[in-house]
Amino acid sequence: MTASLRRIWGMIYRHLALYRRSWPRLLELAYWPTLQMCIWGFTASFFAMRGTGAAMVTIGMLLGGVLLWEVALRSQMGVAISFLEEIWSRNLGHVFVSPLRPWELVAALIAMSILRMAAGVLPAVLLAWALYAFNLFALGPALILFALNLMAMGWWVSLGVVSLILRHGAGAEALAWSVLFGITPFAAVFYPVSVLPWFLQPIAWALPAAHVFEGMRAVLAGAAFPWEHLAAASLLNLLWLAAAAWLFAIQFRAARIRGALLSIGE
Repeated sequence: MTASLRRIWGMIYRHLALYRRSWPRLLELAYWPTLQMCIWGFTASFFAMRGTGAAMVTIGMLLGGVLLWEVALRSQMGVAISFLEEIWSRNLGHVFVSPLRPWELVAALIAMSILRMAAGVLPAVLLAWALYAFNLFALGPALILFALNLMAMGWWVSLGVVSLILRHGAGAEALAWSVLFGITPFAAVFYPVSVLPWFLQPIAWALPAAHVFEGMRAVLAGAAFPWEHLAAASLLNLLWLAAAAWLFAIQFRAARIRGALLSIGE
């Protein structure tokens, strides 16, 4: 176990060193979450100028949705971009010449995604509090439970993306930026699932995010804590994570057999 932790830390340190020497990378971490918060914050301020008390609750749900969805986005991109860094630097083959095992690489990528997510989302949370008087931490302990489920969703989505990159090479790299944006209409980030057409609602309920955001809106509206949504989100995450891990294991083994770990991206 000590050797595994040392190898995982070595991979984490390798990526931390990239950020230590590159201020553009550091700036990029917070740029998009902060930009999103500014855009939606100004929109919420416009509604507040014309709204009532009920409108203020809706604004809180809007800003809460923006911030929590960034947790999923940054977690997903944290894993995918860190993996792509290995491909772009032609380092993937060198990594697996070492004793590093696939699960150790995944553990290091997940650890990096947590750090990247925190560095990106926390400035946006502080900006929402400073400029719009919206305190995401007012959700209390529910915030941790919601955030953990959204982080887990980001991880299994990114494992699916990494699997596709292992299978299709550079042609699948664009999915690292686009997959979760494509899921957004079904995630019920800014509106309840009931707004969707009836034939799209089963797709939404199959995603942990829909349950998380339904739960968030219930908490912000002052309703009882939605344990049923939390349980559904957790169970779905376990199922999707198991499926994504299985897919990754298959594609990694296939890539190793055909020598793609040395040539991927070319």
